[in-house]
Amino acid sequence: MASEQSWKNKYQQVLKEAEQQEQRCKEQRDLLERMLVRTSVASEGQRPELDRLLNQLRADLRRKTLNTEKWLHLQDQIDRQIALLDEQAPAPFEKAPVEPCPAAETDDGIDIADQDHRLLIARRVGQLLSQVLAQVTLEPEAETKAKELQQTLLSSIDWSTLRESLESVSELLILAITRNQRELEAFLTRLNDRLETLREHFSYQTESNSSRKDDTEVLDQEIRHEIDLVSDDIRSSDDLDSLKRSVGQRLDQIGSALGRFKAKESQRERMMAEQLESMQQKMAAMEASSARMQEQIRRERARAMTDLLTQLPNREAWQERLHFEYSRWQRYGHPLTVSVVDIDLFKRINDTYGHKAGDRVLQLVARELQGRLRATDFIARIGGEEFALLLPETSMNEAVSVLNKLRGYVEKLPFHFGGNPVSITFSSGLAQFGQGDSEEQAFDRADRALYRAKATGRNRVVAN
Repeated sequence: MASEQSWKNKYQQVLKEAEQQEQRCKEQRDLLERMLVRTSVASEGQRPELDRLLNQLRADLRRKTLNTEKWLHLQDQIDRQIALLDEQAPAPFEKAPVEPCPAAETDDGIDIADQDHRLLIARRVGQLLSQVLAQVTLEPEAETKAKELQQTLLSSIDWSTLRESLESVSELLILAITRNQRELEAFLTRLNDRLETLREHFSYQTESNSSRKDDTEVLDQEIRHEIDLVSDDIRSSDDLDSLKRSVGQRLDQIGSALGRFKAKESQRERMMAEQLESMQQKMAAMEASSARMQEQIRRERARAMTDLLTQLPNREAWQERLHFEYSRWQRYGHPLTVSVVDIDLFKRINDTYGHKAGDRVLQLVARELQGRLRATDFIARIGGEEFALLLPETSMNEAVSVLNKLRGYVEKLPFHFGGNPVSITFSSGLAQFGQGDSEEQAFDRADRALYRAKATGRNRVVAN
């Protein structure tokens, strides 16, 4: 009975893992669908026929249906419309002189008026593709292609190259969704095979118990019958020798019946032992497979919560930790301070030295900040050149001191580009959680403080 309960527990565990795998695949599919919807919305307004096709794409997504053959046909139609759009497009934006628009200038001096509409779409798709890469597992070849597409969309200014890259994004998304479906189907197939093994074992157990019960009843009937015959012989016999022979025959019959029952019982025990050994081997294989799957899920979750460039926790991990520290702050009331950090004039670094230099700056700054914080502190990259910090058990004054020290360390880092030393600085906004604050309110105050730090000269820490 205990063994049967153990199998039931393992059966329930396998079902739970299947549900977790299915939920993970659903989340990845939802992410891909959101990216398709955002990309299609961003691409509207170019041609009526293209808008119609994009509406059809979004309608399929709302219905939660994926017909690969239909989507490939739809992709061909969209490709033709983009080709027509390209044929009637004006000359590349960098050759068309545009008057600068001071009102559209951002904090880092970017003139929005000089940005071509199609280029902005490509940049946005590149950012969304970065989110997909952080949360979806692709085949190595597909992942390499996805990273190349991301770099192209984020850095190229050649429209023909960007158009080809945008066309490849839909193929990549279909490939990712199809791969997740295949993984889920393969997992469910393996799960079904193992559950069938359990079912067969339980069925055999039931049949074996039923067979033992039937054989026991037959043995009981045979013994009772022989005993009744002995009783009849004793009552009717007057000859002692004849009675002895009769009783001996009856006992022999009982012995034979017991022998047959024992032989069947031995056969059942051998078959049960073989079945049990087979089940143990299969259960061991199932447990090993389950352990591998749990480890894979653990790695996938760690990857989904990690920023690939800096290896810091990402925005999703930030939200999770923020919620945890906020709940702890509500429970115990100990000081909790949040900080938003932004690298100063980061766009200028990218424009002057290239994106690889910008990536290197992000990595070095992230490493310096993380290495200088306490184990109880938390830092995450929440987007672009922006980081967020949580400082538990830290008052506002203490946090200002910590951030100013970090600012000094970063400013002294030996950055060199093209043989020239370059000073890298950051600005920071701080807010301490107070009575009645929600998670968002404290963060928003820190974000507003960051904007004041930028507006008042950068390379400074402002508390709010």
